[in-house]
Amino acid sequence: QVQLLESGGGSVQAGGSLRLSCTAASGYPFSMCMGWFRQAPGTEREGVAVIYTGGGVTAYHDSVKGRFTISQGDAKNTMYLQMNSLKPEDTALYYCVADLRYGGRCSLTHEYGYWGQGTQVTVSS
Repeated sequence: QVQLLESGGGSVQAGGSLRLSCTAASGYPFSMCMGWFRQAPGTEREGVAVIYTGGGVTAYHDSVKGRFTISQGDAKNTMYLQMNSLKPEDTALYYCVADLRYGGRCSLTHEYGYWGQGTQVTVSS
């Protein structure tokens, strides 16, 4: 079981920045796909960015390319999402996700077996 702990959400004005953090509390020592999904009210959940903690391979949703950066910490069980140039349409509940099944082939379209509780990001115009 992989327990995911998120932090870093909040409220900012358009153009501002936030940094989300996620830690696999179990301290799972193996490399895995980790990432962020988000869901705004009345919309479907969508993948934002994912990373393979064993090699740093990343994937991004087109809407965040050039603005968001996903990275891993020194430990394989930590991961960050730096969000710059935030827009009101980025407002959503952001979930940290993880899965051990895909090796280095992380994708936004995969199903992820482990989910955090979510952290709210609100961007005002």
